[in-house]
Amino acid sequence: MQAVTEQQIRASFVNCSKGEAKRLTLPRGLAEQPWDDLDFLGWRDPGAPDRGYLVTEHGGDVVGVALRLAAQQRGHLHRGMCSLCLTTHPGNGVSLLAARRAGQAGRDGNSVGVYVCSDLDCSLYVRGRKIPDLGGRLEESLTVEEQIDRTRSKLSAFLDKVLA
Repeated sequence: MQAVTEQQIRASFVNCSKGEAKRLTLPRGLAEQPWDDLDFLGWRDPGAPDRGYLVTEHGGDVVGVALRLAAQQRGHLHRGMCSLCLTTHPGNGVSLLAARRAGQAGRDGNSVGVYVCSDLDCSLYVRGRKIPDLGGRLEESLTVEEQIDRTRSKLSAFLDKVLA
């Protein structure tokens, strides 16, 4: 992913108002992000733990999506698998994130959801740059590049649903 600026991030959101985008908390250390290892920039809002944000390149544009975490209480014995990167995590390591759809559909209350790593670090898990706590990645016959392509395809399909 190419590095993006604060201004690009705030202007990229497709499913919230300009005022909401202006007020959202950006991730710390934006300039120090490992851009070459990211398929998307994802972060949770430290002031609002039920909110997350995702910004990526999609269809030649920078697209941002505001997300809400579904309420959940899972025991430590429960394991979940991220729909994007296929990393497994115990407990609340995978969350259902819902995004209001863009345009009139979102204003009408329609949303789409996806199960994603709660820390939104899917790109780093796929590349082996981050190891999940007590979770893991399944042994696969795909190369890392093929796994990256699969993650990008799954993300693109989710964004297509948000934008539809």
